[in-house]
Amino acid sequence: MTSTPENKQETTRNGTPGRTSHATLRYTAMRFGIFVACFVVVSVLAYVGVLPEAIGKANPLWLLLLAMVVSAPLSLVLLRRQRDEMSAQIAERVERTKRRIAANQSQEDEVA
Repeated sequence: MTSTPENKQETTRNGTPGRTSHATLRYTAMRFGIFVACFVVVSVLAYVGVLPEAIGKANPLWLLLLAMVVSAPLSLVLLRRQRDEMSAQIAERVERTKRRIAANQSQEDEVA
């Protein structure tokens, strides 16, 4: 069995195994964690009366929306490195797919 670039483990600059193999999953989990933490903080602040609890039965929706608004800029700043790793991983996959498609097209051109 020959080794292809898809089978090789990604490495960092110094040759050690990289952490980018699950960059998308790690970024998503960390982003969800920041959202949950913001939701808990917003809920506690609403419970103690620092924030308004909203009108009528809209309390859970209000708290969810407020937590989303607060967590978005936090994750933008705090998860910059993870987002860069994820985008590099996605860009590499796109390039690999483009090369594979080009190779398949050239094989079809040779047969025809």
